[in-house]
Amino acid sequence: MADAGPTKPAPSKRRFVARANVRLTADELTELSEAAAIAKVSLSKYIRQRSLGHPVIASVDMAMVSELRRLGGLLKRVHTESGGAYSEATAAAIEAIRHHIEGMNSP
Repeated sequence: MADAGPTKPAPSKRRFVARANVRLTADELTELSEAAAIAKVSLSKYIRQRSLGHPVIASVDMAMVSELRRLGGLLKRVHTESGGAYSEATAAAIEAIRHHIEGMNSP
């Protein structure tokens, strides 16, 4: 079997070797701490992700997106099985779900 070369360790296995000190106001620290708590990640991880331009997606948000997608699938099924009898209502509901999911991606 050929050697594929060095691989990058999984994010949970990485070893952080450097530290950066950042000065914050009390309000900034409170805001960042609250945002990290909502996302259910450490303050360090939250600041690291945001400063590198990576999205911070709260696990609650992912559960919500999953549920909204499930509901969209059920609405599509209603539309298909009813032969389009409720097409205006299902289209409006699906559009509302799509709009909500897109809104969750905005900061």
